[in-house]
Amino acid sequence: MTNGVSVELNELTRVYGSVKALDGLTLHIAPGELVALLGPSGCGKTTALRILAGLDEPTSGTVLVDGKDVTRVPANKRDMGMVFQAYSLFPHLTVLENVAFGLKMRGKDKAQRLSRANEMLKLVGLSEHRHKYASELSGGQQQRVALARALAIQPRVLLLDEPLSALDAKVRVQLRDEIRRVQLEVGTTTLFVTHDQEEALAVADRVGVMSHGKLEQLAAPAELYANPATPFVAEFVGLNNKVPASVSGGQVQLLGTSVPALPGSISSGAGLAMVRPESVTVTADPHGDATVTSVAFLGPISRVYCTLADGTVVGAQMASSAARAFTPGDRVTVGTEPTGVLVIEAAG
Repeated sequence: MTNGVSVELNELTRVYGSVKALDGLTLHIAPGELVALLGPSGCGKTTALRILAGLDEPTSGTVLVDGKDVTRVPANKRDMGMVFQAYSLFPHLTVLENVAFGLKMRGKDKAQRLSRANEMLKLVGLSEHRHKYASELSGGQQQRVALARALAIQPRVLLLDEPLSALDAKVRVQLRDEIRRVQLEVGTTTLFVTHDQEEALAVADRVGVMSHGKLEQLAAPAELYANPATPFVAEFVGLNNKVPASVSGGQVQLLGTSVPALPGSISSGAGLAMVRPESVTVTADPHGDATVTSVAFLGPISRVYCTLADGTVVGAQMASSAARAFTPGDRVTVGTEPTGVLVIEAAG
C-alpha cells in the first residue's frame, strides 16, 4: 500500500474580483494524516482543496507535496485521487472498469489493472458488484466505487470534497466510518472537506475550522471540542449554552461556581460563557432558583431545558434514564462541571 507524503499549503490567497476566498491560509498535513477542513459555505475550504488538486491557482502562496513545489504543476501531473459529492462514474462502464479507468490512462497492462481494481473493490466491500453498472447501485455503493477508483491509482494525496452530503443520514454514517477505515489501512495523506461537524470530528486526525478564508483553529477533534480557540469555533463546533458569567484573575464565576477561563476569553468583567450541554448539571431541589421547562428525548440521551432566575434558558444533556426524573415545572438547581469555558463579550 502507499505511504503518505507531506502536504504544505503556505500563505495561500485566492482573490476573485473583490472576494477574498482565501486569506493567507497556511496548513501543513503530515504524511498519512487525515485533516478535515470544516466550515460554512463560502469559508474557502473547497477553494483550498481545488488549489491543492491543481484545479485552481492561488493568487499568491505556494503548494508543496513531499517537499516539492507543485504550485504551477498542472492537475494531471499531481497524482491526486479525488472524490466529489457527485459520484461522476462512467455510466457505460462496469464497476470494475470504472475502478480500473485511471490505471488504463496511466498505461498499465490489463492484468495489472484488473488485479489492482479487484483489490480496491475488496477494500471497499464491493467485490460481488464488480460486473454491475453504476445505475444498478445505490448512492452509497456508487460513492464507494468512486473511492475505490480514486485509490486505485495509488495517489500521493486523496482529496474528498463533501463526499457524503448527497447521501441519507444512515448511509452517511456507515460510509464515513468506511472512509476512515480504508484511509487508515492504505495510509494515504488525505484532505477531507465538509460542512458537517460530526463528520469532521469522527474521521479526522486533526480538524481545521475555517471562516472567511482563514484558519480559525487546527487541532485534534477532542481538543477542538473541549478548548475552542475563538468564539466562532465554539459556536460552530457542538451546541452551546450562553450563560451570564463574570471573569477575574483567569477564573469564571457562573451558575454558583468558579471554573477556569479558556485562552481567548475576555480578560475581566461580565460576559457570556459558552457551556456545552453535557457540562451542565441539573439537581432536583425544591428551593432551587431554576425551573424545568421541557425535556427532549433523543434516544439514549435526552436534553433537559431549564429557565434560570434571570430568564436565561439552559439545556443540559444527560442519559435518558437520568432525565426521566425531571418533568416541566420542577424546581431545580443548575450548575456546571469544573471544565474550562470560553467567555465572550455580551452582545449589546
